[in-house]
Amino acid sequence: MMNAAFVQDTLALHNSERARMGVAPLAWDPELARAAAAYADELARKNDFRHSPMSARPNQGENLWMGTRGAYSTQEKYDGWLSEKSLYRAGVFPNVSRNGNWAAVGHYTQMVWSGSQRVGCAIRSSGSSDVLVCRYFPAGNVMGRAAV
Repeated sequence: MMNAAFVQDTLALHNSERARMGVAPLAWDPELARAAAAYADELARKNDFRHSPMSARPNQGENLWMGTRGAYSTQEKYDGWLSEKSLYRAGVFPNVSRNGNWAAVGHYTQMVWSGSQRVGCAIRSSGSSDVLVCRYFPAGNVMGRAAV
């Protein structure tokens, strides 16, 4: 069972930025949240930090965050992704970054990707770290398409 406050905060953080960008809000998807939780469990258990294989999440985008266990609020966990907006420039993916490196804005563009409709996220902890995984459907950051 997902914590209702976490779900509410997650949707609010995503959808307030989507509204600022003129993009329709995301809906919470329990199946995506379950998939995110399973992968967050794996990362926490292995003390690992890498994206899951695309083959394990067909047409799903994925954002990851890791930090010291218990040291960050929900807002702070998402702030890093949101801060990428300072490098974002409107354009066709992958030409969406002021510094020429799409990866510098990839979390942000996934959060506001106009084609994404649903999101599910989960936080899991290891002895020393919290891991946040968000899954998006359909996936964003699609080559040759505009982010917003």
